[in-house]
Amino acid sequence: MEKVAIVILNWNGLAMLEKYLPSVIQYSRDEATVYVADNASTDGSLEMLRKHFPEVKLILLEKNWGFAEGYNKALKQIEAEYYLLLNSDIEVTHHWLTPMIEFLDNHQDVAACQPKLLSIFDKDRFEYAGASGGFLDKYGYPFCRGRIFETVEEDNGQYDYQADCLWATGAALMIRSKDYWDAGGLDGRFFAHNEEIDLCWRLHIRGRRVVCLPESYAYHVGGGTLPKGNPMKTFLNFRNNLTMLYKCLPEEELKSVMRWRWWLDYLAAWEMLILKQNVGDFKAVYRARRAFKQWKKDFVEDRRRIQASRVVKEIPERRNFSLLWQYYVKGRKAFNRLPQ
Repeated sequence: MEKVAIVILNWNGLAMLEKYLPSVIQYSRDEATVYVADNASTDGSLEMLRKHFPEVKLILLEKNWGFAEGYNKALKQIEAEYYLLLNSDIEVTHHWLTPMIEFLDNHQDVAACQPKLLSIFDKDRFEYAGASGGFLDKYGYPFCRGRIFETVEEDNGQYDYQADCLWATGAALMIRSKDYWDAGGLDGRFFAHNEEIDLCWRLHIRGRRVVCLPESYAYHVGGGTLPKGNPMKTFLNFRNNLTMLYKCLPEEELKSVMRWRWWLDYLAAWEMLILKQNVGDFKAVYRARRAFKQWKKDFVEDRRRIQASRVVKEIPERRNFSLLWQYYVKGRKAFNRLPQ
């Protein structure tokens, strides 16, 4: 069994692999095996990898399974103590793996960890997708040390300390293989978006910890290349977030939180339409609500199983406040200004 398997899921990402894979190989070759799992790319990615990166191991998937199920199918073919799920648009740094490996080796109660993620376009600023560790508010809204909604902070060392978090970013997630499979892996039905939050929440329910280790850091393209107001992204985020809440919320909170989300989601939809004049996102929220209602029955057994695995009632990293209230009413747009 390998110690660490770095697994990059690829779908038509030739340009990103050419640009950022060299840093992964250079700074990881002594501590990990690098894999690229390919979701049936058609852009010449495989030919390029075979020609220029023969040391990388390839896993060929027969179609585009999306992020979540693509990783599930790839990881089933790898035997390693630790998996490191890594986006293809990540530039890693010297000595980035060692802090995470040593921390997991020395803290058996920790299931997963992440490095600090900075923007590749502005290396003094956090990157949207994970920053320095992720949290959830009472109603399921995710935020990070370094990023709340669209507000991304400069990195002035304010979060340069190890911290337990609710979720580690799927862009650079190191996780024990045993914990990954014990918790059921990523939910392949999500396709993409919220899948790592859902997995990490399930880990917490089982009494496991998730940690951000800022002494390890990497640079991420991420949101810098994503189109604003993408209706499919909006649809997946709302549908999957509601599904995650249904699966993971304690019984005593389920009805109350879901009632609040009904109002908050439709309020968000009309804000998108009236203030932003974004018809696509407006429709996407309505479609997401309908889709959740239609497939909710498919997750009844998942909810029963997850709740049966619960060994902790309170999860401090799921904060007991409304992020919307703190951000829009109180004007608290930095993590260290939120109630702690």
